[in-house]
Amino acid sequence: MLLLIASLQSLVALVSAVSSSHSEIPSGSSAIQNASFSIPSTATASGPSFSPSLSQSGVQSGSTISPSSSSAAPPLTTGPASNSTSQSPIPVVYPSTDPSNPPSVDQDALEVVPDFNPAWQQAHAKAQSQIANYTLEQLITVVSGSTSRCVGNIQPIDGWPGLCLNDGPLGVRLADYITAFPPGINTAATFNRSLIRTRGLFMGTEFKGKGVNIALGPMMNMLRVPAAGRNFEGFGADPFLSGEAAYETVLGMQQGGVQACAKHFIDNEQETNRMTSSSDVDDRTQHEIYAQPFMRSVMAGVSAVMCSYNLINDTHACQNNLTLNGILKEEFGFQGFVVSDWGATHSTLSATAGLDVEMPDSSFFGNTLATFVNNGSVPLSRVRDMAERVVASWYFLHQDEDYPAVNFNANNPGDEATNEHVNVEDDHSSVVLDIGRASIVLLKNVRNALPLYKPKSILLAGSDAGLGAIGPNEFPNGGGDDGILAIGGGSGAANLTYLISPLEAIQIRARQDRTTVSWILNDFNLPRAGNMAIGTSAALVFVNADSSEGSDRTNLTTHNDAEQLILSVAAQNNNTIVVTHSVGPLIIDSWIDHPNITGVLWAGVSAAETGNAITDVLYGAFNPSGRLPYTIARNAADYPASVSTSLEIPYSEGLQIDYRAFDARNITPRYEFGFGLSYTEFKYSGLEIVALNDSDNAQGDLIRNWEAGNPSPGGFGSSTALWLHRPAFQVTFGIQNTGDVSGGEIPQIYIQMPPSSGEPPSILKGFSDVFLQPGETKPVTIMLSRHSLSIWDVVAQGWRRPQGTLTVVVGASSRDFRLSGVIPI
Repeated sequence: MLLLIASLQSLVALVSAVSSSHSEIPSGSSAIQNASFSIPSTATASGPSFSPSLSQSGVQSGSTISPSSSSAAPPLTTGPASNSTSQSPIPVVYPSTDPSNPPSVDQDALEVVPDFNPAWQQAHAKAQSQIANYTLEQLITVVSGSTSRCVGNIQPIDGWPGLCLNDGPLGVRLADYITAFPPGINTAATFNRSLIRTRGLFMGTEFKGKGVNIALGPMMNMLRVPAAGRNFEGFGADPFLSGEAAYETVLGMQQGGVQACAKHFIDNEQETNRMTSSSDVDDRTQHEIYAQPFMRSVMAGVSAVMCSYNLINDTHACQNNLTLNGILKEEFGFQGFVVSDWGATHSTLSATAGLDVEMPDSSFFGNTLATFVNNGSVPLSRVRDMAERVVASWYFLHQDEDYPAVNFNANNPGDEATNEHVNVEDDHSSVVLDIGRASIVLLKNVRNALPLYKPKSILLAGSDAGLGAIGPNEFPNGGGDDGILAIGGGSGAANLTYLISPLEAIQIRARQDRTTVSWILNDFNLPRAGNMAIGTSAALVFVNADSSEGSDRTNLTTHNDAEQLILSVAAQNNNTIVVTHSVGPLIIDSWIDHPNITGVLWAGVSAAETGNAITDVLYGAFNPSGRLPYTIARNAADYPASVSTSLEIPYSEGLQIDYRAFDARNITPRYEFGFGLSYTEFKYSGLEIVALNDSDNAQGDLIRNWEAGNPSPGGFGSSTALWLHRPAFQVTFGIQNTGDVSGGEIPQIYIQMPPSSGEPPSILKGFSDVFLQPGETKPVTIMLSRHSLSIWDVVAQGWRRPQGTLTVVVGASSRDFRLSGVIPI
């Protein structure tokens, strides 16, 4: 039976027994301590509702509409960084929250830690009543997969309608009249919580409109390996950015009514040998890097978690007691259900290790599970817990209240009897365009090449500039392109109802400017492309790099060896601008420094509106504000990890992934994590860091224990305990637009821990977005929690503050620091 939430006193009482801090933290694995006690109950005040506000939805010529900054920021303090222990009142506490009414995105970004525990309690109480008289056969039906009209189904029982599970991370896959939203990698590149939340909300309403109960997403595996085939589905290479993107996505999706399913739990960072290889990860790295997005998903109230194909330290992920029961259900306090990836179940005893639902069939559950219950191998109480978790998640999302029936057939789209062609698109293309523009990263801009201003003539070169030969879904599962690359391939794809290419969008703008447009969509006719570039005002070269589920990229270069096309055009035109669509990092050193290459736009993969988004940025209708969610290296060998063909994959780099490794190993990247240029300039000033006054005396012992450098107590919900994640320190500074163009800036906060902590040099722990008119200054406030300032103690199995000075640096990327101060502890 699922542990329910008890009182605060049971947690506080254990503080005195917490072991003293360790000056050095071993990097090896350590078993989870399975002490069973409850996280504190909290206030029941309801949280504010979320109304999406797309401040960048209208585009004005010659300016930009940028992500909105928080309206709740305090007045700017222009004095020097403060190292004092001055305190301010702490904002709000923990509103009791229902998934249909999460805190507003701006409010949540500053101060609110939503408490979903009361809603979960109510859902489990209803589930217990629902299944109270279920027979063993009925209980097993609830936890056994089947296939009907969705990619996975659970069959109905006596009035309970069963469940539809369907892909995927960017929209309703294998259905029509839906929106294919920009993939996770572009969504993360916006560094914009409002856009991330709104995308999740719109996805949630579309899944619900199609009758899907459980959306198999978001995907939040880390970009550990630059060539991994599914990198485009996830949120990049940093655990904090990935965690916050996952958090906002889950809140949005479940507000829309669908159950979100966080995947793939855990350490599924490559496709090569994904079903047979073991990811060998030490305990500290697991907690601080790979588990972070899943922890934040649990804090967002995620209903389901999908376990992955791979093994973890030589045990299959879907029967790994340490990760499923130990970390996810005990330490994170996850109250929903765990579903296997399709075909990832390997034994009936997976049930005792934490697996709740087998998909897509009942090879190991079904009748076999009944046999195991009858012979005593699996307790009946465990099967009841499995079924309760599934039904509770259904109640948690209020899917018992007039939820739509499934109205499409993923497995037989041509069957008119089972496809009702319900249109759920609404006006969701607006956020597709918004994310497309806000995710474009301006990497290079010399001699004022961009934005374009009424050029006399332009050339578009490369197949990526135009449409493919056979419609937007020529490759139905992605994984290929002969035109513009809009999304990657596999179960992380969805059908595009339309697709706007750069060639189409640019021609419309060119007609307004009376610009002559020519194009060559052949990647291999290099002499002709070079000749056509001669004499044009600007030559735009469009290149891409694709990938898909099931296979990793074989290199980090462009599709069709398009580097040669770039160089052929640049040899003939001194105003060559490169636009790159890519599922992940590329090595670009063969051409990036060419003197005739004046501009580079990194467009990622941004779905149907990508042509319009690129055109808006090229012509300055939108001032670029996107930031790299990963590092672009000078050489592939500079990355700390690559695709492994071994069946034992050691995560020997530990905490040093992506920019953390480049910093720790003193390797200069081509473009660092968080980098992105603008058409204007920004000045940072007036950093102040203050400790917030925590008025909740009931948690004072826990806080004082943490401040003393002692590990936090373990047990049920220990890593998601609200006191650990509430705002503890307030970082305030000012940003001024010192240029002559309106634009958005993405300030980033990095923590530099003492060397004795064993952490990389700088770690992202906060970001925001602010839109400024020329000359305008605005205050920015970012909160830091105690968890953000902690490291994982593998001996005590708790979070603790490292001994020594904690430095806060504020800047425009992971290597462009503008301000610094010290945490006042």
